[in-house]
Amino acid sequence: MGLIYALAAYLSWGLVVPVHFRLLDGIPPGTILAQRIVWSAVLVTGLIALLRHRLANPFPLRRRHALLVVSALLIACNWLLYLLAVTSGHMLDASLGYFINPLVSVALGALVLGERLRRVQVVAVAIVVLGVVIALIMAVRLPLLSLGLAVSFALYGLIRKVVGVDGTVGFCAETFLLLPAALGYLAFAAPPVPDDARTWGLLALTGVTTALPLIWFAAAATRLTLATLGLMQYLAPTCLMVLSTLVYGETLTPDRLVLFGLIWLALVLYATDALRHERGRRAALAGAPAGERR
Repeated sequence: MGLIYALAAYLSWGLVVPVHFRLLDGIPPGTILAQRIVWSAVLVTGLIALLRHRLANPFPLRRRHALLVVSALLIACNWLLYLLAVTSGHMLDASLGYFINPLVSVALGALVLGERLRRVQVVAVAIVVLGVVIALIMAVRLPLLSLGLAVSFALYGLIRKVVGVDGTVGFCAETFLLLPAALGYLAFAAPPVPDDARTWGLLALTGVTTALPLIWFAAAATRLTLATLGLMQYLAPTCLMVLSTLVYGETLTPDRLVLFGLIWLALVLYATDALRHERGRRAALAGAPAGERR
């Protein structure tokens, strides 16, 4: 079941979500974001009522839990950048950002948390930096959308790791923290939304396409090894890249081809090293006395 949950999550993020947002063409990204937060809050309320006995208790609150305000702002920023990329015909930028993201996370782990990088991981991060520099030289511009998506989601992951709360509880907290701003924007600043059943139906579904993949991902994370889950995460940006070029007619410019090529090289190195490390860890656990297997 873990594999099915992971496939459902990543295929949703790579195919269902971008197509869903493209169907809302003509509605400003800010409005979609606010509606997404509101409908997610509706769904989260139902989830709390349904799963209240199975959710991890976050109390008593600690000072680190205040960082959920930061994680909420980061995920809202990430969602807005993603919406801008998809609705403006820059899905390739979004795809590129989520290819870069795991390696940004590796670098943040080393710089902020003091995690030790294996030699291959250092090489993989260096290749991505080289790719960004080459793309900048070729195109004379930074891939700002891609870098913004990669950095905002990597920082979000870092904050959530530091806070250390249950995934569903954290998502609920972030949703309700963002809800007042979303309601305020919709009440006082958002342009009017077309008053038809199709548009409102698609907006209501943003709550489902936001929450369900996250729930499926959490379910997969408890059933699969970290290495398997890490390798499968590249399914979503791959689907996004195929969708953008074959369905929506975006073009891979030479600078992006070079950048994608170097990123794929870095990811192959990273994935190979992760698999080798996971196999070594499992072999070491299998050979350890029962009392040492933790």
